This record gives sequence, structure tokens and C-alpha cells, in this order.
Amino acid sequence: MTPTTPSTPSTPSAADTECLALTLNLRRRGTLVLSAFALVWAFAGASGLASSGVALAVEILAVPLTAVAVFLAYRKGAAPSPRTVSLPDNWARAVGIVNVVEVAAIFAVIAASNASGHPEFIPAAIALVVGLHFFPLARLYDQWQYKVTAMALGVVAVVGFALVAAGLSGEGVRAVVGLASAVTLWASAYHVAVKG
Repeated sequence: MTPTTPSTPSTPSAADTECLALTLNLRRRGTLVLSAFALVWAFAGASGLASSGVALAVEILAVPLTAVAVFLAYRKGAAPSPRTVSLPDNWARAVGIVNVVEVAAIFAVIAASNASGHPEFIPAAIALVVGLHFFPLARLYDQWQYKVTAMALGVVAVVGFALVAAGLSGEGVRAVVGLASAVTLWASAYHVAVKG
């Protein structure tokens, strides 16, 4: 930023303005992606609930929870991020690689679970893969809170595996893991939307 004296107001440089715009764009995009996947997890979790009425209530509640998070990120007058991001070189390419590896790992765990005759492991295994992919994203996006998201999804995955081992039905595991993953991703989306 341009140095200021008591008599001159601060004027951001072109580089500062570009960095602030990138930070805001990444914040908005992060909220959108987190919220969208929270919605997917909520619907997956609801599909495992025994009561169709409760499942419908979860699905109905999930839509405005998602919409409000996105609104908070995109609203005019949103508070600026308290800091600008510091992105590593080739961050966009690295993010692409992380996401491709994540998708490949999800397909691999689905295939392995089905081939072994244990599809009940799928929700917990996917939660683990998704959680792990947030560790490199935390560095690549310079978003420390993604480490918390990663750890929380890891806990959800461990709970899911424990429930499978305890004999809970596949639907029950899907409900617990799906809804807990949705809450985790919404919490992260709201944090990014409001705090930056």
C-alpha cells in the first residue's frame, strides 16, 4: 500500500486492489463450493433416515441454510476480509491436482467398498477422503480454517467407521456421516463467508 501521512488518505495501489479482489473472489467461491457440497451431504444423510417426514424436514431446512451462506458471501457491503491471501506459485494448478486426486480417491473407495461387499463403508471413506483433501487446500488457498474442516471431517469418518464396526445399518451410517459432514461444511462455509 502507498505510505500515508496524517494529511493524506490511504490510496491502495493497483497490486493491492487486485489482491483484495482475488481474496474476495476466493472467499465467495469457497463459500459457494462448501455450501453446495454441504447440501449434497445433507441430502445423502437424509436418505438414510428411517422417518421420511424427518428426512423431508432435513432437506427443506438444508436449502435455506445453503442459500443464506451464499447470500452472506455475495452480499453488497460484506465486511472485507481481515487479511489478504498469500498464495503460493502455481496455486491454481496445484488446486486442480488436489481435486483430481480427491475425485479419483472417491471413485476408488466406492469401487473397493462395493467389490469387497461392504458398501456401508462408503460414506465414512468418502468423508475421510474429502477431509484429507482440505489439508493441502488450507495451504494452497491460505485458509487456516480448512485445517479445522479437515480434522472435523476426519473425526466424522472415524465415527462412521466405528458405527459400521458396531453393526449400525448402512442407512444409519449414511445418516450420521452425511448429516455430520453437512454441518461441518456449512460451518466452514459460514466462517469463510462472514470472517474471510
